[in-house]
Amino acid sequence: MIIHSTSRRWALAGFAALTVTALAGCAGGDGGSTGGSASGAGGGDEPEKFTVLTANENQALEDQLQMLADGPCAEENAAMPIEHQKTAQADTTQKVTLLASQNALPQHFIAGTDMVRPTGDLGAGGLVADYKEVLGDGFSNILPAAASTVENVYGQMVSLPYQYNLEGIWYNKAIFEEVGIEEPQTYDELLAAADALEAAGYQPLTTAGADGWPMTRLMGMYIFRNVGPDAMAKVKDGSAKLTDPEYVEGAAALQDLATSGYFGTGFQTMDGGTSTAQFLTGKAAMKYDGSWLLSNINDPSQNEIGEENIGFMPFPAVDGGAGSIDQWAANAGAAMAANAKTMGPKTEAWFGCIAENYGKQALETSGIVSGFQVNGEVADVAPVTKMVQEKVADIDETVLWFEALFDAKTGSLASTNGSLLVSGDMSPEDYMAALQASVEAAQ
Repeated sequence: MIIHSTSRRWALAGFAALTVTALAGCAGGDGGSTGGSASGAGGGDEPEKFTVLTANENQALEDQLQMLADGPCAEENAAMPIEHQKTAQADTTQKVTLLASQNALPQHFIAGTDMVRPTGDLGAGGLVADYKEVLGDGFSNILPAAASTVENVYGQMVSLPYQYNLEGIWYNKAIFEEVGIEEPQTYDELLAAADALEAAGYQPLTTAGADGWPMTRLMGMYIFRNVGPDAMAKVKDGSAKLTDPEYVEGAAALQDLATSGYFGTGFQTMDGGTSTAQFLTGKAAMKYDGSWLLSNINDPSQNEIGEENIGFMPFPAVDGGAGSIDQWAANAGAAMAANAKTMGPKTEAWFGCIAENYGKQALETSGIVSGFQVNGEVADVAPVTKMVQEKVADIDETVLWFEALFDAKTGSLASTNGSLLVSGDMSPEDYMAALQASVEAAQ
């Protein structure tokens, strides 16, 4: 589902201090760096191979890049052959830190979120390239929504959106039509729709309460719609507090959804698989989730309501709020950075070919929704997958998920206390006060 690489792991207690010093003086990979590249690297030779470091758990990315090397990017591959390297997802930060300290960063590599931000070890050390500069005119092959998401997460354009997930409300078109409901455009309309569905004998919403995050996503989206797309950035920089009334209102909205019975009975102990089954068997009319649900939707053995009855809508607007219904929540998977110190014409040609061809190939061969333009006609794509890809292409601005900018402890607290909030055992004010205290303790 969603991969977050925000924690740092060090092999030895003194390794961190040693590495920061080493990173500041890193010159790049085996062959040094070239002059005259779009990213402004220094003089020297590019490496002989286009080395790519990916996670063991993400075999699909290696497969897709190899298909490009064997097909549309054969010319680039002949000039600089691709070489695949692997690491365990959990070891990413330690692995990349070690490679950087040894002047051995690959041309293209997975990295921890914090590492590639402007204040991170790699970002501050000038070791990650900006894809706007690397791609030049070819940056138009990155969808605006994906670029918005990457910049929101990392603070700069330092990752390619090989996977791209939208979050929104999946709904049963047949049930909506039967009850006479249109897609809600405002939160008040969503509540009215829930009342109508309940009156007609349908469970309005299903959510995996045991997982925690599906509930905080609903709360977070209310806050983004109410406060604006920079709601959580304001909390991070201290210009707003989670205890401010407009933030507490989001916690109150989530609590009201639960105590009104819209999630049905037993939702607090329900896992993701059970919640998905409730929706795909027609027992619940709506489910807030991400586009990763496509694998379940496109599986006839799971989807009993039929792909023709699946709709997908953004979280509705809050009346009087500063946010917009057009600002979907999204994420672009783990960071896939480029080595700024070894950037040169052959490497740039590789990235240009990837940006131009990945979107179509991944969608056509594997049904993968990415953040790249789909250049050319694609045959035999599942209808719901095609619908999601088209929505992605039409979006200009995105927002993050509620916990995206929290430290690990605060993020965990948001979920664990969430069960107390939705049960009514914790007030919205106390819930937000506990989170704000955790945020301040981490600063």
